[in-house]
Amino acid sequence: MSARLDDFLSRTESRDAVVGIIGLGYVGLPLAVEVARSGFRALGFDVSERVVGGVLGGRSHVQDVSSEVLGAFVGEGLLSATADFSRLAECDAICICVPTPLNKIKDPDLSFVVNASEGIARTLRPGQLVILESTTFPGTTRDVVLPILEEGGLKAGEDFFVCFSPERVDPGNPVWHTRNTPKVIGGITPGCLQAGEALYGRVFDTLVPVQSAEAAELVKVYENTFRMINIALANELAQACEKLRVDVWDVIEAAATKPFGFMKFTPGPGLGGHCIPLDPHYLSWKMRTLEFRTRMIELASEINGEMPAFVVGKVSDALNDESKAVRGSDVLVLGVAYKKDIDDLRESPALDIMRLLQDKGARVSFHDPFCAAIHDDGHTPLKGLPMENQVLTGERLAAADVVVVVTDHTAVDYARVAEHARLVVDTRGVMRRHPGAARVVGLSGVATPPPAAVHALAGLAVVG
Repeated sequence: MSARLDDFLSRTESRDAVVGIIGLGYVGLPLAVEVARSGFRALGFDVSERVVGGVLGGRSHVQDVSSEVLGAFVGEGLLSATADFSRLAECDAICICVPTPLNKIKDPDLSFVVNASEGIARTLRPGQLVILESTTFPGTTRDVVLPILEEGGLKAGEDFFVCFSPERVDPGNPVWHTRNTPKVIGGITPGCLQAGEALYGRVFDTLVPVQSAEAAELVKVYENTFRMINIALANELAQACEKLRVDVWDVIEAAATKPFGFMKFTPGPGLGGHCIPLDPHYLSWKMRTLEFRTRMIELASEINGEMPAFVVGKVSDALNDESKAVRGSDVLVLGVAYKKDIDDLRESPALDIMRLLQDKGARVSFHDPFCAAIHDDGHTPLKGLPMENQVLTGERLAAADVVVVVTDHTAVDYARVAEHARLVVDTRGVMRRHPGAARVVGLSGVATPPPAAVHALAGLAVVG
């Protein structure tokens, strides 16, 4: 064991190590909190003075971190923040938690990772550990980050240590959070992995070491590619059920009773969020550079990408059945976040649905208990921004020509929707549990209430 590795292991064991976190967003801020909870001093870095000021004032801007918890760690001196990247020299370990978006042609944009790596390289000293957390394609840590860090003459595995450990954040999940979600980690060298395990083994409940940084990178994109492809299958099933006049929810719920060999995925209005719409394309891009075509990713992306237009078609047909045109109709969208019970609008299919409806001349408004307004951020192609959240009264529901359930937030009173709305297009199957006066159109077939959950027939328990 090298003296530098031995010293790093000693500093982590004594909790004397200072851990820097670059990027204080939905990944970085929860990580900083868990680092502080583990007894290390966490120093967050962000280019936004607003974010830094909020953290220093104990005000959280991330749903999964309460201001009360954040403020307590700030008050104890275990967590701080800065926009001064020269202070990276103070850190014994540095975690990179910056965005890795796709450009317009779905190629990875690593500019944030490169900028962070260059910032670290300017102050890199012997004995430091660098862990990349940002989702990316296999080879990024070794082929992009490592050369930048080694430009000053220090060598990874001997003078400093480099790992990749993919974030596994599921915003709003009440059960699985940063600490108790098993943490995958791979190193550039065995010594790098040992350093990474020494730190993260004291921050996370469970570590899952893999043989290399590339394996750890591939784990993350494979996880979300698996989800993306199975969601695409559910979405294609919904379209097939539309042709067959069969209720897709009836089929999926019955199939999910099989106790082996089946995992339930559900259809919806399209993909959203920070992972599933993006991560598979990192792998697809990488494999194109190796002259290998990831056909399932391409097909699944095409199917999922069709869903907003499919939903708009359902709205158009439903209005037509009421002898109404889309143009001029009052359309109320329920839920604009990309998933239930969170406030995140990134890549939300609701925005695409609203845009397509506006393009057809509809008067579009929304209700979302987690979103007070939709603002013009430069890449939200809606008209009439900012668009304010509508109060969900019986009068507002009755006034709408059609109500479109896009995101099924728990806090929405769907019984009220069923009672007061005239026409509902339900993309999530939630209205099946709330029969009422409204005519409900589902993703496929006829949206009817489900049969009794369980009933007995001739002494047998029958699941319905």
